[in-house]
Amino acid sequence: MTRVLAVSTVFPPHRYRQQEITDVLASCLPSGADGALLRRLHGAAQVETRHLALPLDRYRELGGFGHTNRLFVELAVGLGAEAVQRALEEAGVRAEEIDLVVSTTVTGIAAPSLEARLAEHVGLRPDVKRVPLFGLGCSGGAAGLARVHDFLTGRPGGTALLLSTELCSLTLQPADTSPANLVAGSLFGDGAAALVAIGGEHHNATARGAGSSGPVVVATRSRLYPGTSHLLGWDVGDWGFRMVLGREIPELVRLHVAEEIESFLAGHDLKPRDVAAWICHPGGPRILDALADELGLPDTALAPSRRALASTGNLSSASVLQILRDTCVEAPPTGATGLMVAFGPGFSSELVLLAW
Repeated sequence: MTRVLAVSTVFPPHRYRQQEITDVLASCLPSGADGALLRRLHGAAQVETRHLALPLDRYRELGGFGHTNRLFVELAVGLGAEAVQRALEEAGVRAEEIDLVVSTTVTGIAAPSLEARLAEHVGLRPDVKRVPLFGLGCSGGAAGLARVHDFLTGRPGGTALLLSTELCSLTLQPADTSPANLVAGSLFGDGAAALVAIGGEHHNATARGAGSSGPVVVATRSRLYPGTSHLLGWDVGDWGFRMVLGREIPELVRLHVAEEIESFLAGHDLKPRDVAAWICHPGGPRILDALADELGLPDTALAPSRRALASTGNLSSASVLQILRDTCVEAPPTGATGLMVAFGPGFSSELVLLAW
């Protein structure tokens, strides 16, 4: 058994209305580009506000990949350290008690990795086990929790930390007029999240985090869908990270992920209607609509995901942890079942079954 003690979320101080971001990105388009298409996509994204790593006017001045990646490392370490410190405080856990730290990001490259760079600052032990993850994309938060669960299943007396740090805005290509880049520019925001969990034989295994009532992890499932690797990910070059985003993604969610969810739940004698808390990655309105329609979910089921999308945009791997945090604050009743759902490059899905 893995118990979540606390989840924290932290955002950069620069928060903007969607219309402000739309106006700046429209002004960056090359001559002759379809600004009306950009505005339609931004208007349809159902995003109201987003936090950005930099002041909005600085995005006109971003240089090449080396420049933006140095900014990523500098800003991500500070934001990640703040998220970790908040989660530890809320969990009532000292940094030196952490046995494992899993760190996930897909919006920048750092070696030493982010958790190594912030370890001394936040007080992690020199012998802490580290698992830095890159390339899982938006599924990294769910996959990270699953890997934490794997570790604590084998080390039931242990304590683990999960850190997700995503500065999506630093990957945007302001002059790129491809539909994938325009969609990315309409959806993604910046933020970090951290989670503290303990194993079932930990001396504090029945404890609750100071700021939330955390669930236990019941089971996890990872799935790759063959023949879909060209539909989601990064095209990496001198220009940095360029979005690869196939129009087929909502249909893949409809045809394959919904079936995957039903199969996973059935293995635990559950149906979608038995899930009280849906912690679903807000990949975009079309993805949420496809999942809700195919599973027959009521409007309330994915409301937390839609609220997160509206208030902060898509935070890549940090989004599901943000939604888990919000769900814990609302304190589901004892015995409630939750399901964390996220999608990533591959095309892939990650499922984590939770219980309160």
